Amino acid sequence: MVKIQTYKDLEVYQRAYRIALAIHLLTMKFPAPDKTELGGQMRRASKSIAANIAEGFARRKFKKEYLRYLGMARASCDEMQVHLKFSIDLGYLSEKDYQSYSEDYTILGKQLSALINAWLRF
Repeated sequence: MVKIQTYKDLEVYQRAYRIALAIHLLTMKFPAPDKTELGGQMRRASKSIAANIAEGFARRKFKKEYLRYLGMARASCDEMQVHLKFSIDLGYLSEKDYQSYSEDYTILGKQLSALINAWLRF
């Protein structure tokens, strides 16, 4: 078993970062003005998941603080599901890409929920 020394060791962080990077690249292909409007919102929301996991990890000695950051990360997963739905309905995503990203955010949300529940029991 790998010892968790930094937020970078967390599988949930690694997944969040990987998806955020993919979302960033994807949204840069959106047509104007949605490259800046919808795409910008998606880039911010997706990156905030990884950022909140990292910032929360730095405050993990304070249970309420850590849980607050994990909760914000979890909420951003749901926000991304809405943005993905808009993206497919506007024709910016293929059905295959939509399903793939939606599944990624579902898994990420479950991982975050599991981490939150573990800390609630701690």
